[in-house]
Amino acid sequence: MNTIETEHVVIRSIAVSEMSNNVHLLTAKETGSQVLIDAADDAAAITELVASGAQDTEAEPTLRAIITTHQHWDHIRALPDTSANFPEAMTIAGAADAAAITEAEGVEIAHSVDHLDVGDFGGFVLQAIALRGHTPGSIALLLRDGGQTILFSGDSLFPGGPGKTWSAEDFTSLMDDLEDRVFGELPDETLVLPGHGDSTTLGEERPKLGEWRERGW
Repeated sequence: MNTIETEHVVIRSIAVSEMSNNVHLLTAKETGSQVLIDAADDAAAITELVASGAQDTEAEPTLRAIITTHQHWDHIRALPDTSANFPEAMTIAGAADAAAITEAEGVEIAHSVDHLDVGDFGGFVLQAIALRGHTPGSIALLLRDGGQTILFSGDSLFPGGPGKTWSAEDFTSLMDDLEDRVFGELPDETLVLPGHGDSTTLGEERPKLGEWRERGW
């Protein structure tokens, strides 16, 4: 388990499944409010992750939301069991992916979000950034807290390049959104926590944007 602490939030992350999917739990120190990002697999491990957040607050911890970054199967396998284990948690996903998630796993998405939608979870705020290309409704989630900027990028941005796309059009869409909505808006010190593998920063990746464009999909 990896842990990151900001002024008001503790982030605990684990990797699950044979695909090393990252699952992130945010816990507000003062209120105990929690948000889970990507119930990818292994509901038992996710339940333990949520319980571990009790160490990070003196309040009663409550999982307020389960947010899915995109519709792909490897990011939603534990969504049915996790939403059943935490029925008070609102299910959230990008608007253009919500129906596909419900069709695949039988879980209704209670709240669909679009680009720049903001959620106040009682102790911290997350903003959705739509990054179209890997899937139509892929979203990244932006946390700004105490001078730190953290981006949960799903499968849209990794160390070394954008997420996989399946056409030149989708690649261009994803690169345009990354350049305009991420690199064009956020500082170099922004920490990027992707859906698989290691973290990076925007400053580390920014010099490679031209290379990514040239490389194509």
